[in-house]
Amino acid sequence: MAVRIRLKRMGRRHRPFFRVCAMDSRSPRDGRVIEELGYYDPMLTETDARAVLRGERIDYWLGVGAQPSEKVAVLIKKYGTDGTHASAQAAALERLAAKKPMAPPPMVVPQPKPAEAPAAEEAAAEGTDKSGEEAAGEAADSDKS
Repeated sequence: MAVRIRLKRMGRRHRPFFRVCAMDSRSPRDGRVIEELGYYDPMLTETDARAVLRGERIDYWLGVGAQPSEKVAVLIKKYGTDGTHASAQAAALERLAAKKPMAPPPMVVPQPKPAEAPAAEEAAAEGTDKSGEEAAGEAADSDKS
């Protein structure tokens, strides 16, 4: 079986997205894959962040004789294990991660407290203070015996 490393088209019309795959050379473009090795998104504005490849797996497939297509060969040369644009790719991916819009925090609507609640809280607080003093007195009595 002759293995090719080529692009498999995903996405929708006018919004292409590709997966870099190891495939049998006789299978159709979007057919069954042996292994997925990365992806390529040509619509990203950051040029160096468009391709993300699993370099160690691509090196394996090239080592056992797989042939890359023309476009994938260019991507491997730029963004592979010893790629010419590897450092620029890392910087571009960091910029994209920093740019991602975050969802606003959920709104917390304060609940109005009834008028009796503060008085009840004060009475409860005074009760705990007295019980604390009584507990300290009981501890002192137990130390004396």
